[in-house]
Amino acid sequence: MAAGTVTASRAAATRCRRQSRALKDAGMRREKGEGEQCHLNDGVRTRCGESFGMNPAQIADELVAASAVARPPLDRNRLLLSAPLAPFTTFRIGGPADVLFEAQTADELASAITAAKQAGIPWFVLGLGANVLIGDRGMRGLVIRNAAAAHTISPNGTLSTESGAVMQDLVLDTVRAGWSGLEHYIGIPSTVGGALWQNLHFLSPAPERERTMFIAEVFESCEILTEEGDRRVVRADYIKFGYDDTIFHHRRDMVLSATFQLTKADPASLHQILQENLSWRGSRHPWLQVHPSAGSIFKKIEGVGAGRLIDQCGLKGFRVGDAQISHIHANILVNLGHATAADVRALVAHAQSVVKERFGHELQPEVGFIGEF
Repeated sequence: MAAGTVTASRAAATRCRRQSRALKDAGMRREKGEGEQCHLNDGVRTRCGESFGMNPAQIADELVAASAVARPPLDRNRLLLSAPLAPFTTFRIGGPADVLFEAQTADELASAITAAKQAGIPWFVLGLGANVLIGDRGMRGLVIRNAAAAHTISPNGTLSTESGAVMQDLVLDTVRAGWSGLEHYIGIPSTVGGALWQNLHFLSPAPERERTMFIAEVFESCEILTEEGDRRVVRADYIKFGYDDTIFHHRRDMVLSATFQLTKADPASLHQILQENLSWRGSRHPWLQVHPSAGSIFKKIEGVGAGRLIDQCGLKGFRVGDAQISHIHANILVNLGHATAADVRALVAHAQSVVKERFGHELQPEVGFIGEF
């Protein structure tokens, strides 16, 4: 790349960072029309990326150069250019990333994020791709797929795991070893990082199901890469666990690894909980393998379920293109095979309009709208 091009690119990156800081000062998100929410950590960043004037190959070269002193540095051969993102989301929807990198370890995850920051490249970390809708035009800059999944269980039941480990894998490993604490979350598509981001939760075991179980109850600590670029170990007082909320909704810290303290239990009893929870979920949620979705599309409304309002409007089965409101759960939109992000946005807007007109409630999307639409 010519020196003048590099200088211009870095100047554009500086303008992007200044714009992002201004947006952050004004608030963590801004609302757009048709129910879209563009978050500072995704949609706003990717629009800043448009000013870079760099193609995917140039972005990859900048990332490699910026990571030269990192341990480990980025391998240019592992940076995929114009890579489709749909296969890496539970909705099976989304255009290409300029550059896609799969981090296999926590150190690689930290190195990729640090390199992107140093190069002024917009970045986004993707776990299992649940609870997000990626735009049809994809995402600018770097998308890091977190596949850092190493984990161990100590003799006293301490689970140490990297943040890209899939919760279902951890559930099965711990249950087989006779350790209790994660069995409630069987069937929920999430990585460890995603579980901590949202304080993963599910109802307590049958038949009572009298309370909600939270991942915070077994959490011990986690190592994070802070927004400022430092690696540190933090505990629950830093995370500030709430209902569908943690510090990670409000700061660009990234979980690298975590520890959980489990308790000894009878494997047969734990397997019973797995079977009961899978049966309960299967009767109330469409199967991802058949009808891909992003999970609940709208946020919970205190005192009344968003799905119940949508159902009472007679919208189950309503579709736009190949995006459909599920027949099983009205707060879940499914991909019938070839749905686009535009189809989903139109369906979201229709449900919002109908519910608002009939009941006066404003449905707020729970799914993050990410990238360029």
